[in-house]
Amino acid sequence: MTKKQPINSSKMLPVELDEGKNLSINPTKEFIVAESNQCVSCGLCLPHCPTYRLLKSEADSPRGRIALMQGVMRDKIPLNARFVMHMDRCLSCRACEAACPNHVAFGNLMDSTRAVIAQQSDDALQIKETGSMFMLKQWLITHPVRIERLRRLFYWLQRIGFLKWLGKSELLKKNAIWNLVVQLPVVEFPVSKMTENSYKVGDRWLEVYPARGQERGAVGLFLGCIARLTDVTTLNASIFILNQLGYVVHVPSRQTCCGAIHQHAGDRDCAMALARQNRSVFAELGVEVVLSAASGCGVQLVEENNADCYRVMDISQFLLTAQGWEDIELKSLEKKVLIHDPCSLRHVLNGHGFVYELMAHIPGIQIIPLPDNDQCCGAAGMYFINQPEIAQQLLDAKISAVQEKRGAYLLTSNIGCAMHLATGLRNRGIDLEVLHPVTLLARQMGLEL
Repeated sequence: MTKKQPINSSKMLPVELDEGKNLSINPTKEFIVAESNQCVSCGLCLPHCPTYRLLKSEADSPRGRIALMQGVMRDKIPLNARFVMHMDRCLSCRACEAACPNHVAFGNLMDSTRAVIAQQSDDALQIKETGSMFMLKQWLITHPVRIERLRRLFYWLQRIGFLKWLGKSELLKKNAIWNLVVQLPVVEFPVSKMTENSYKVGDRWLEVYPARGQERGAVGLFLGCIARLTDVTTLNASIFILNQLGYVVHVPSRQTCCGAIHQHAGDRDCAMALARQNRSVFAELGVEVVLSAASGCGVQLVEENNADCYRVMDISQFLLTAQGWEDIELKSLEKKVLIHDPCSLRHVLNGHGFVYELMAHIPGIQIIPLPDNDQCCGAAGMYFINQPEIAQQLLDAKISAVQEKRGAYLLTSNIGCAMHLATGLRNRGIDLEVLHPVTLLARQMGLEL
């Protein structure tokens, strides 16, 4: 068999953030006023903002929200329910940042404003969380090992068709957690046993997955929280590819949620606590790189990482720069593959191009970017639960684009996007598999689990 040349033998480069994308937020009125003053109201952000395009409301555009922030922080307009509504409608997709000529750190501004809202004393303005949503955030997401303990339960509930049966309940559809449960893909199990020639699955992740053949380095792998249940296939594929290339993969059991959901909800203290724990855990490993297979988590890890001992990279970027490809043979795939760019990967990490480069090395593949790939799919963390009408309109546009292009697979690099898109496809009766790019790559390398 002909050996392939290395995909890329260049030195690993970290994802570069624009100057305006600060690494941490400062939820004070003074900071919000100072940063918002960088906006010159030029309007170049307007055509890139999903909510402005849908609602045609200046208050639901980046510059409109900035004007509202300035008014509230300078005590010129009240911090009332209408102000909160316009802030809540923001997807935090940060497409406006990529278009802004003045590098306004809008994501930072929005998170800071939400933190100020969360700190204010008028209970009537606070976002009312249902008991189920509170349990999800505080009892499960902040303790992701508990999510893993639910794996076998959900596996059997899926096998007997119980979840599908419950999905017909109109009453349950109004429940926040249920809206997440119905999006669950088929529950898979992590690689937990390795023999000389094969991987076997079980109930828990190994702390260390040794390299196959010549050892070329060691990396840490970030699991996330919900992804431990919903994106096991991608995580298994990442481990397989890295091992085959000669990399030792460390999966520390004490890692936790990235904190993005809490930060975007204004709970800065919890987000910072989670970030500190992750930094401590991965710093102890002694690896130079920590990899994320979910771009939404990747953004949070990059922007909260002040550890000098390691850097955070998206899995696709690392694989492009990894060694060991000269020993790998990729099977041909004579099919058309559609690619959806997650906002976090495209607008913040500036890493969507790595996916296309990586997939182009599969022989015979035809790569088709989805139209309007600069627009959000509507998942946006918990946005699809908190703002279901806007999220559905954005999703409908994506599904229509998928129908128009007609591919054999739909690839996306963020688990939230994947679940949201898969639900939209299923609801329209479209039988199309949604995969992470590394999962498709691992299949072409021969992974079978």
